[in-house]
Amino acid sequence: MANEGKSYVVEVAVSFLIGAAAGFVAGILLAPASGKETRKKIGEEINKGTEKAKEGIEKIAHEAEKGFRAVRDKTQEGIGVIKEFVEKKKGDLAKD
Repeated sequence: MANEGKSYVVEVAVSFLIGAAAGFVAGILLAPASGKETRKKIGEEINKGTEKAKEGIEKIAHEAEKGFRAVRDKTQEGIGVIKEFVEKKKGDLAKD
C-alpha cells in the first residue's frame, strides 16, 4: 500500500517535469529571438534540467538504499527471534 502512494507521487512529479519542459521549449521556440539566442537558452535549460535530474536520481537511490537497509535489519531481527524460539522449543522437548 505504501509503495502505491510513492509510485503515484513519482508519476505525478515526472508528469509535472515533462509538462514544464514541454512548456518551456514551446515558450522559447515561440518567443521572438534569434536562432543563436534560442539555441543558447535551450542549451542552458537542458543543462539545468540535467543537473536537477541527477539530483533527483541520487535522492531516489539514497532513499531506496535506506529502505533496503531497513528491510534487511528487520529480516535479521525476525531470523533472530525465530532462532531463539526454535532453541527454546528444543530445550522444552529435551526436558520432556
